[in-house]
Amino acid sequence: MKTITEPLSNPQQLKTRWEELKREYPKLRSRDAADQLGVSEAELIASVCDGVDVIRLTPHWEEIFMNLEPLGRLMALTRNASAVHEKTGLYRNVSFQGHAGLVLDEQIDLRIFHKRWGFGYAVPVRNPKGTLHSLQFFDRAGDAVHKIYLRDETKMDLYRQLIEQFRHSDQSPDITVSRQTDKHEYLSPDQIDKDLFLDAWAGLEDTHDFFPLLKKFNVDRTDALRLGRGRFTWKVSNRATDRMLHLASAEDVHIMVFVKNSGMIQIHSGPVQTIRKMDSWLNVLDQEFNLHLREDQIAESWIVEKPTKDGTVTSLELFDSEGEQIATFFGARKPGKPELESWRTITNQLKESEETE
Repeated sequence: MKTITEPLSNPQQLKTRWEELKREYPKLRSRDAADQLGVSEAELIASVCDGVDVIRLTPHWEEIFMNLEPLGRLMALTRNASAVHEKTGLYRNVSFQGHAGLVLDEQIDLRIFHKRWGFGYAVPVRNPKGTLHSLQFFDRAGDAVHKIYLRDETKMDLYRQLIEQFRHSDQSPDITVSRQTDKHEYLSPDQIDKDLFLDAWAGLEDTHDFFPLLKKFNVDRTDALRLGRGRFTWKVSNRATDRMLHLASAEDVHIMVFVKNSGMIQIHSGPVQTIRKMDSWLNVLDQEFNLHLREDQIAESWIVEKPTKDGTVTSLELFDSEGEQIATFFGARKPGKPELESWRTITNQLKESEETE
C-alpha cells in the first residue's frame, strides 16, 4: 500500500480519499489510514465530523472522565507506534490534580496527562460484526492518546446523554493541529559525571524518583541505562519479552504492563495467560487484557534495577530506534511491598541473554 503524499487541501478532499481507501481496504484502521494519507488521526476523524454520526466533544476532559462510571464496563485502549494496550473494566476512583489525573479501578489503571490533549470525538466504529461506540481523544498534534469503547449495549442511552452533555458548539470538520518541532537537548553521556550520577541512582528510595533523577542530570533515559550498565542495567536480547511472557504465563507470575504515549499511561496488573505470535506482532490475548507488541520495532531491551525503601525493583524496558519507550514490565506489587521473588527469578534468567557490544 502506498502513502498518498499529495497535499490535502480541505476536509472534504480528505474525507473522499478516506472513503476510497476504505473501499479498497475494508479492514484498514483509522490510524493506518491517516498514515497512508499523510495526516494526523485527529484530522482524519474530524473530516467526517457532522454533529450527528461523529460528534466533536468539548475539551472538558476532567468532567468527561468523572462521568464515565455509569457507563459500566468499558474497554480502555492506549497505544503508541509500537504497542497497543487494551483493558476492560470500570472507570472508578477518578481524580485530577494539576497536570495529571488518575483512574484507579482494579482493572482500569490510568495516569492521565490531559493538559496535553487537544481534541475529543464520539465515533461509531463499524465492522463486519456490528458497530462499536467509542470516545476518542487526541493530543494537540492530532495523535490518539486514549480510546474508550462501550461494552454494555444496555448503557446506550447513558452514552448518548454523555455525548449530548459534552457536545462541542463547533461541529465543523476543520481543526488545526500543532506539531512541536523543538526537541529537548540532553547532555551527551561523556558530559555526565558518571560516578556522581550512579551514586545518586544508588540513593533512590522510590521508583518514581527515577524521572526526577534523569531531569536533574539532564540525561536521556537510554543514555542513563548505558551509564548504569553492569551495575543497575543489563542490555538483553530483543527476544526477551517473548521469553518473559511465556515464563510468566507458565509459572503464573503476575506482572505489570505499562504502555504510554504523550497523554496517557495505561497499566495492567495481573496474570498473562494466552501468548500468541502473529506475523511481526507478539500478543497477549486474555479475556480482560490484550497486548499487541510490534516485536520487529524493538531496537533495545534493558533489565533495569532501581533501589527503593521496599528493596530493589526490577523492570524490563523496551525502546524503539528513536529511543522512545514502547512498553515497560514489572512484577506485580503494591507500595510498601517487596518485589515478587518469582519475578526476580524471571529477570535473572533474562540476563542470561545479555548482549555484548
